[in-house]
Amino acid sequence: MTGLLDHTMIRVGDLEASIDWYETHLDYERKDRHDGDGFSIVYLGPEDMSDDEAMLELTSNEGQDEVEIGDAWGHIAVRVRDLEAAYEGLMEGGVEDYRDPASCGGRYAFVTDPDGHEIELVERSQGSPWSLDHTMIRVEDADAALGYWVRKFEYEAVSRWEADTFANFFVEPEHAPEEAMSLELTYNYDGRSYTHGDGWGHLCVQVDDLQDDWEQLTLREIPEDRDPADCDNMYAFAEDFEDHEIELLERDADAESLFPF
Repeated sequence: MTGLLDHTMIRVGDLEASIDWYETHLDYERKDRHDGDGFSIVYLGPEDMSDDEAMLELTSNEGQDEVEIGDAWGHIAVRVRDLEAAYEGLMEGGVEDYRDPASCGGRYAFVTDPDGHEIELVERSQGSPWSLDHTMIRVEDADAALGYWVRKFEYEAVSRWEADTFANFFVEPEHAPEEAMSLELTYNYDGRSYTHGDGWGHLCVQVDDLQDDWEQLTLREIPEDRDPADCDNMYAFAEDFEDHEIELLERDADAESLFPF
């Protein structure tokens, strides 16, 4: 399977306000939109993003004005060319500060969007400015989480950083383009457990053939959520061992819409 991370989905309370926030502060543009029965979905990303870069999906459910963030999902990280300049520009634009560069050793910074989703700023030379560099999830069992992504999706661990109280592991498909989004697994040593809330939705993994790759994943004993038949053979959903949802999606480069509906 391709295995590239296609998008990260987050839920928002006010869709139009969130679209405006990402367009204004991160220079995102709307890639596609679908308005369904009781929900709306919007794909966002930098104007000049490549096909290998991941999108951000905003989902808004009718009647839900607030979302609960939880702590099983950590943050998305976006690429900037100059950390200090990008951070100062966001502060001047009225963005909510979470951790400034000085508090992070000058290596990164954090802000939050209108719903409280954390966004890390990382200085990178590759990829489009403001493109998604990685998505971080927290795991209670690092060995199981690493084994899951290696065995189920044929990912490889490309870097790790261990501190006194926690460790970070970055995984991505073998031979992934440098502008592709990676997945950060954060493991805290104190044995804490996590809550999911509903503010974060899922990661989406691209597959070459939905039916064939789903059969392969079931042979690898992936925890199933909704198989292709449950989703009208347009996509499927699995889970990791800690209930993070993972969408499987077969992209059609010639399709008029980014959505399979």
